Amino acid sequence: MFKTLRTAWGIEELRRKILFTLLIILLYRLGNAVPVPYVDTSLLAEYFESLQNTVLGLYNVMSGGAFSEATIFALSIQPYINASIIIQLLCVAIPALERLSKDGGEAGKRKIEAITRYTTVGIGLLQGFAYYMLMKNNNLIVSEMTSSFWAALVIILTFTSGSAIIMWMGEQITQFGIGNGISIILFASIVARIPNSIVTSIQNITAGSLQWYTLVLIILGALALVVLIVIVNDAERRIPIQYSKRVVGRKIYGGQATTLPMKVNMSGVLPIIFAQSIAALPATICAFVPKWQDSWLMVHVFDTTTWPYAILYFLLIIFFSYFYAEIQFNPVEVANNLRKNGGYIPGYRPGKPTSDFLARVLNKITLFGAIYLGIVAICPIIITMYSNVAQEIGLSIGGTSIIIVVGVALETVRALEAQLLMRNYKGFLS
Repeated sequence: MFKTLRTAWGIEELRRKILFTLLIILLYRLGNAVPVPYVDTSLLAEYFESLQNTVLGLYNVMSGGAFSEATIFALSIQPYINASIIIQLLCVAIPALERLSKDGGEAGKRKIEAITRYTTVGIGLLQGFAYYMLMKNNNLIVSEMTSSFWAALVIILTFTSGSAIIMWMGEQITQFGIGNGISIILFASIVARIPNSIVTSIQNITAGSLQWYTLVLIILGALALVVLIVIVNDAERRIPIQYSKRVVGRKIYGGQATTLPMKVNMSGVLPIIFAQSIAALPATICAFVPKWQDSWLMVHVFDTTTWPYAILYFLLIIFFSYFYAEIQFNPVEVANNLRKNGGYIPGYRPGKPTSDFLARVLNKITLFGAIYLGIVAICPIIITMYSNVAQEIGLSIGGTSIIIVVGVALETVRALEAQLLMRNYKGFLS
């Protein structure tokens, strides 16, 4: 990875892309330090101290600590993620949107992106209003402005504008920087929490509430998890492909053998991100409605440290893994392309037998990848149910964070390698 970064830095165009990405991340982190007007930040910090392992604590991790400080970027990328989920599901359910996304070409893609942007603003308004009501109901707004319509308007519109700016930043990184912009911003949010976790761990070791060997075991477990994530992300099923010989004039084409790679974790970190957003939605509604905050459903079903939440989270990860695998890899389309190019899988006839075989292989490897993601994601939740290690090291939902960080890092390195390959490939004439 470091060799790739060093090589990319030596190319002027890639260096500009890297610097542009770092500039956007810097602006994002600066925005996380600007508080929204009329909010009592000291009371808000005290309120969030007891919510580290709840859905609000999860939102705080995903925003890099901005959610608990009510900054202009407090909503982070959650509105955009939720909007993307809704639009992609609607593209499957509504034939008109499905035709627009598949057959509309570049114009259809731009229309889908525009619909996603408008949906993001709408969800930002709803979440901004919900966050304002949460602060108002818990007396977290400056007392003289509690009932002020102007204060409510400013707070809600500031939150909404912040989510729209983050969406724009992510698009700029995707277009002019390196890697997927939204994933990079999420990566920066999670990594920004690491220094605070280190300081909290040292303070708790000094105070005696955390044993040093417990911290060492946690670090070793995290490193082992990183190794596992890297291995599974690089794992793939290689299907042998044979091309038949064709005689065109005096030349013979084809006849070579190759492989069709199918990645085990084809959808990357997206199932984790989307499953979090959906699983946290009921708890978010309960948390923002005062009379539901201490309800039985909130405490025993929707809280992030309960078995029902862990099971729901696990099932959603499996669902989104299959959902994205079906979007990214179409067995019928791959089989048709092989037949058009004179290729076939040994032992299977071209056409439907080939597509059926590819579909079976896709289902098997997707199931393995989905179970792997689900187990790694819910293990820290199960540990949190029976210990207070998460509070002692100042980290919430650690396994999920590691998956996202490592996954985004690997995707970004692959994007850099693709850029390097494109610039260093000399072609067959050289």
